[in-house]
Amino acid sequence: MSAVCAPLPGLRAALLAWFDAAGRDLPWRHGKEGQREPYRVWVAEILLQQTQVVRGLQYYGRFLQAFPTVEALARAPVEDVLKAWEGCGYYARARLLHRAAQQVAASGWPSGYDGWRALPGVGPYTAAAVTSLAYGERRAVSDGNVRRVLSRLYGEARPTDAWVQARADALLDPARPGAWNEAVMDLGATVCTPRNPRCPECPLVAHCAAWAGGTPTAFPAPKVRAAVRAVTAVAVLIGDPQQAVLERRGGGLLGGLSGLPMREVAPGESLAQALQALCERLGAQSGEPLGQVTHRMTHREITLHVYAAHAPLPRLEVAEAALSRLDHKALALWNVRHAGLFAGA
Repeated sequence: MSAVCAPLPGLRAALLAWFDAAGRDLPWRHGKEGQREPYRVWVAEILLQQTQVVRGLQYYGRFLQAFPTVEALARAPVEDVLKAWEGCGYYARARLLHRAAQQVAASGWPSGYDGWRALPGVGPYTAAAVTSLAYGERRAVSDGNVRRVLSRLYGEARPTDAWVQARADALLDPARPGAWNEAVMDLGATVCTPRNPRCPECPLVAHCAAWAGGTPTAFPAPKVRAAVRAVTAVAVLIGDPQQAVLERRGGGLLGGLSGLPMREVAPGESLAQALQALCERLGAQSGEPLGQVTHRMTHREITLHVYAAHAPLPRLEVAEAALSRLDHKALALWNVRHAGLFAGA
C-alpha cells in the first residue's frame, strides 16, 4: 500500500484547521499555545497514560483540588497523594509523580526535554508532551492514538515504535508543535477510532492509504497480547467497611496502598489452607465467607475470596486510607451479605 504523498504544508494545514474548529476543550489546555502551565500539563499526561479522558477528567479535577501547585504536591505525605489518586490505578505513577514534584520544588522546573527526561517517571512521551505543550519545543509525541493514525495514514500494518516516532517527527508542524501533537491525538481519540472510524469526517481522508485501500480498521494489525495469569487469593475483613484492619501493600502495582490482609493461594494449596495460614499470621479466627470478587490488573486476573474474621487488632478509618478497586470490591461484599441477612430477618 502506498505511503502518504500529499505535500506536508497542505496536510498540516488540513489537520490544524480541523483541530482549531473541533479540538477537545480540556482543562490542561487552557492558556496560550506553547505557554501553558507545566504542572497542569504534566499531571494530565501522567494521569492519562492508563486512563481514558472521560474518566480522567474527574480524577484530574480531584487531584488538582488537593494539590493545586507542584509545591503543594511536594509537601504532601505520599499517603495523601495515593488517596487523591485512588481509582486511577497503576499507583506507581502517583508515587513517581510525588518524587519528581519534590525534585522540582527543590531545584526548579526543567528547562527542556532532557531535563524532563531526568525526572522520576517521565519517559519520552511525557517529556515530549510537556515540552511541546508548555514550552513550544519541537518534540513529536508517540502514543496509541498517534500510532493508529499514522498506521492508517501510511498503510503500515505493523508499525514499530521506531517507525511511529520517525513518522511523527517528520510530520510535526514546526510552527505549532504542541497544537500538532494535540491534533493528532484528538483525531485518533474522536475520529480515527479503533473499531468504528468516522472516515468521511476525517480531515486527512484524502491522504489516507488505509481508506484508499478500503480497509481502515485492518490498520494497525492487532498486537500479540501477553497471556493473562489467573491468581487466586484469600482476604479477611476484620471489622466492617467503616473501620477495619488494613495493611500496607508492597509490590509495583499496589505498592504503598492499604488493603485488607491478603494471601495468594500457592500452587497445591487449598483455600482453607491459605485462609488458615493468613489467620495464623494475624492471630485471627476466621468466620463466615462473605463472597468473592474478581479484578483485572495488567496481566493478572485476581479472584479474591473474602472472609470475615475476628482479632484484637487496631482498626483504621477506611475512608481515610488509599485503597485499590480490588479492596473496595471486597469491602462491598460486607454490605451485600448484611443486606441479605436483614432482608431475611
